[in-house]
Amino acid sequence: MSRPLSFELVSPERLLVSMEAEMVVVPGSEGNFGVLADHMPMISSLRPGVIDVYAQRPEIERRVFVAGGFCEVTKDTCTVLADSAKPVEDLDAAAIDRRIADLKEDLQDAKTDAERAAVAHALAVAQAERAAAG
Repeated sequence: MSRPLSFELVSPERLLVSMEAEMVVVPGSEGNFGVLADHMPMISSLRPGVIDVYAQRPEIERRVFVAGGFCEVTKDTCTVLADSAKPVEDLDAAAIDRRIADLKEDLQDAKTDAERAAVAHALAVAQAERAAAG
């Protein structure tokens, strides 16, 4: 096992996860990236997707869906500031399907460009959430 790093996942409401991990895989805006101890420092925006936390590879200890946000990586830490987050096991596929259907109707009914953009973003998040739910 490689040296662990400190992983924290923070939502606007509270600290959701604080633990040591061997590796964290994050859905960056340019694609997924893995973080190990001694990673080069970086900051990345996040796209809607799943964070996989490995306490000891190859076992994923925790999977969390994030709607977006930012990730800061230093030599010994990976900190995710998420717009919103929830454990993958808490995702309800049927409820997400209903929300997607509603958002598609809302997109057709949108009157302004700003309203269309907001609904399109919410729809993209819901579709990523649905993919994560399986």
